[in-house]
Amino acid sequence: MARLRATTRFLAGVAACLAFSTSALAQEDVAEIFEQAETNRLVMEVEVAIARAQADLGIIPKDAADEIARTANPETVSVEEWRAEYDVVRHRLVALLNVWRRSLSPEASNALHFGPTTVDIYDAVMVLQLRRSIQSLRERMFANERAMIALAQEHRDTPMVGRTLGQHALTITFGKKVAVWADANRRNIDRLGAVHCRLGRLGVVKGAVGTHLGLGDQAVEVEQRAAAYLGLGPLYPADWHGMRDVFAEYAMTLALVARVNAGIGQEVFMLQMTDIGEVYEERPGDAVSSSTMPHKRNPSRSESLMHLGRTIPAQASVLVDDVANFFERDNTSHPNRSLEQISIDAAASVRDLSVLLRRLQVDPDRMRANLGQTDGMILAQRIVFDLKDVIGKDRAEEHVAQAAQRSLTTGRSFRDELLADAVLAPHLEGRIDSLLDYSTYLGDASGQVERTIAMLEAARPELECATRP
Repeated sequence: MARLRATTRFLAGVAACLAFSTSALAQEDVAEIFEQAETNRLVMEVEVAIARAQADLGIIPKDAADEIARTANPETVSVEEWRAEYDVVRHRLVALLNVWRRSLSPEASNALHFGPTTVDIYDAVMVLQLRRSIQSLRERMFANERAMIALAQEHRDTPMVGRTLGQHALTITFGKKVAVWADANRRNIDRLGAVHCRLGRLGVVKGAVGTHLGLGDQAVEVEQRAAAYLGLGPLYPADWHGMRDVFAEYAMTLALVARVNAGIGQEVFMLQMTDIGEVYEERPGDAVSSSTMPHKRNPSRSESLMHLGRTIPAQASVLVDDVANFFERDNTSHPNRSLEQISIDAAASVRDLSVLLRRLQVDPDRMRANLGQTDGMILAQRIVFDLKDVIGKDRAEEHVAQAAQRSLTTGRSFRDELLADAVLAPHLEGRIDSLLDYSTYLGDASGQVERTIAMLEAARPELECATRP
């Protein structure tokens, strides 16, 4: 149990690292990005960008654009005022504009929302929200990566059973298992980066049917300038509203994030089973697993990850279906709600994984005990490979398999049955114990851990997008 206590102390340091990483992100919680007050603020930000672009081109007076920018704040349009107005007009953008115009001069009021349509504004807001959601998710996923790297390093050489189809197969190390998790997590980070760039290329304002009608002769330049003010671009030239594939790609990427996290949660869930007991989730403080069975160590975050791994892909399917829109544009308010919810749920999945890694306790002693359950038969392959050049691979496989079957039937040890075989015994005597030492038959598990960590630490890609179309 000494190794278990050492692991506990080590992971306490990892927990401190995770706590610092996640606390640094508190100012940009994903749920806050989609709150009504923030959505209204972003609507105003988009309107300001359009007004500034139009003022740059002499379409509206610069003083009007400056006044629009100066009044674009929550004090001008509070959520309470907006809701009261919405109850009257039953239109979210008209309600916001009506409240906003009460604080504007006639000139600025006339210049506000000069040409764009509601879908333009709210889809531009959604683009900004999804890109910020990606930034927050990636930072949290990098924090999880660092925790997994630490765990993989600590258990690079900790031997355990490798299982296939639920059966003991060959030996691996726990570090190798964690390296697989970390590598998949990084691929999802990269996927999010690619989607972030594509989201930034979606148009800001193309008018009701995507032809820039109503925006004047300089509409294309207005859109490009507005996008630049919002930190977006270069833009796709065609209208995208009739084919919302980039929003669907975002949702499917979150589905992959959720499934990878669910895979980690499911492994922890199963390894925590009483009959395996190789890891467990430490319960916080005085938390209780069961009201009537105090001996239980029930899973918590791993179970949550498994649940989110089911619900997030189901939500993503709604947004994939929304790729096929009706003609040039559709009412996108309801699919946009799905985008909000899937973003919030994906953040919960990433956050639950962070907590799981922080609380995860590893029991190397139990791993060693479980390796002994098959009485050395987990190393049958090693015996065959050792003898293949002496008696031939096919013959070695036949006699080793017969020894295994006799052991299972008679109850005698696999070691004794190998030595009782007249063909095998002459070549195994004096070497059998070293061949049945699982700690020396781990393949390249440790090397995989080292190379994976080196690759992950060599580069943590920033959110950088191409500057050319």
